[in-house]
Amino acid sequence: MANFYTDNTDLSFQFRHPLMKKIVELKELDFKDKDLYDYAPANAEDAIDSYERVMEVVGEICGETLNANAEQVDHDGPVCANGRVTYAAGTAENQAALTKAGVYGMSLPRQYGGLNFSMVPYVMSAELVARADAGFANIWGLQDCAETIHEFATEEIKQEFLPRINAGETCSMDLTEPDAGSDLQSVMLKAEWNEEKGMWMLNGVKRFITNGDAPIKLVLARSEEGTRDGRGLSYFVHDQQWGGVTVRRIENKLGIKGSPTCELVFKNAPAKLVGERKLGLIKYVMSLMNGARLGVGAQSVGISEAAYREAYKYAQERRQFGKAIIEFPAVYEMLGVIKAKLQASRAILYETTRFVDMYKAYGFLAEERKLTPEERQEAKKYQKLADMFTPVLKMMSSEYCNQNAYDSLQIHGGSGFMKEYPIERIYRDARITTIYEGTSQLQTVAAIRYVTTGAYLAQIREYEKMEIKPEFESLRQRLIAMTEQYEQACALVVGKENAYVDFHARRLVEMAAHIIMSYLLIIDASACEDFAGSARVFTAKAEAWNAERYAYIANFNEEDVADFRS
Repeated sequence: MANFYTDNTDLSFQFRHPLMKKIVELKELDFKDKDLYDYAPANAEDAIDSYERVMEVVGEICGETLNANAEQVDHDGPVCANGRVTYAAGTAENQAALTKAGVYGMSLPRQYGGLNFSMVPYVMSAELVARADAGFANIWGLQDCAETIHEFATEEIKQEFLPRINAGETCSMDLTEPDAGSDLQSVMLKAEWNEEKGMWMLNGVKRFITNGDAPIKLVLARSEEGTRDGRGLSYFVHDQQWGGVTVRRIENKLGIKGSPTCELVFKNAPAKLVGERKLGLIKYVMSLMNGARLGVGAQSVGISEAAYREAYKYAQERRQFGKAIIEFPAVYEMLGVIKAKLQASRAILYETTRFVDMYKAYGFLAEERKLTPEERQEAKKYQKLADMFTPVLKMMSSEYCNQNAYDSLQIHGGSGFMKEYPIERIYRDARITTIYEGTSQLQTVAAIRYVTTGAYLAQIREYEKMEIKPEFESLRQRLIAMTEQYEQACALVVGKENAYVDFHARRLVEMAAHIIMSYLLIIDASACEDFAGSARVFTAKAEAWNAERYAYIANFNEEDVADFRS
């Protein structure tokens, strides 16, 4: 039987990270639930054992059910009739299997029916689901909405909605509109208070809404009359049982076809306020988007894993000129680079997730008692690291996911262009990852501040000091040289006009990312030899990539920007 968790030891390795014990202890609040729930852990080892057991369950469902349904779901897709969406049969089967297993809402507290897991196994589940069916990952991954309700809604709203999510009801985050895509400050869907009903009424149109007919919807709407910027927006929860929202159509997409992307019409749709007025975009959506970008990182890694396995399998089976094509240098080099990009993406995915876990755990601990000065400082440190790493994770993992799918299809040759092979679907599914939840260009905008303030450089220096095995010392010395080159590139750009900094921003962010991801692989390889090959391959490639970017910056003049505007 196929199991997408047990067939990949890279995943169980993540549970052995030195920070996991502290994450679990913080998340469990000194294991206070052990006497209240028979499934609550008594210590960190017990908790991590539970994580692994649940991952085995998710891995089996992904390997046996989701993966088996993926091609048919891609072919059939959801349908829209009379303002409602019906999933493809395979999507409904996937949903039923995961619901029956009791793995929805795994990160939510036990008092709402959740498992109170840290973010690491939740993100790992998203990776497993995406490897099986990237389209279904969008339905599974919208549990991020539950996290937003848990963090910011009233206790009444939590009690009303969170147990339903744990029981398998899905969510959607209704943000974008026909005239408000990346620029969410332009959202104009109107929210008006109805005194008689004691509810807010929502009116307007939303577009490109993933899983748009979900039972539970988080909606960004303009609550402050006469405003036109982000300060006039609030966040609301809507229950489809209340009525008022219809699906106008399902978009006909290139990929992720099992995930219904909808245009929605709101006509006096009742809703309840989440958190405080005017903070919808400034606070709550920004928090949700960070979670969504973590989810796209997991989805990207899952797609990369699927692409790598399809390429490796085909290269072993396909024979040309009397031998398997995996024996040709042109092919095995491609496979080595695909694997290196995959493992580098996974390394930064779980590093970022651990940072998120730490600062969120301190946030919930602060609701229980006053944090010590040391705890407050540590919480602030990890929140900054999470904010720094999230845009880099989202950009790099999604770009690598596209490159890996492309190269995997290339290894398949003409066969990869045919629908008989899964890589054709994987290739189409990969394309969206660099676009939604903030394009790669917008991730650069979010990340460049950490270049100009020296924050990435400071974290690189922290990795530089970490203990590694002697056999990787030569790689560290190469990374130290690359770091000096990165500093020089920053010096050539930072401090000049904003337009010039913006022009070179992506090159600088990528240079920092290449160094960080190389260090993470070396650190992992020092703990497990399975990463040694990728550490060497990725560092060598990173060295070449950064040299190219440095040369471009060093030989560029401010006046040259004008050539690109003509």
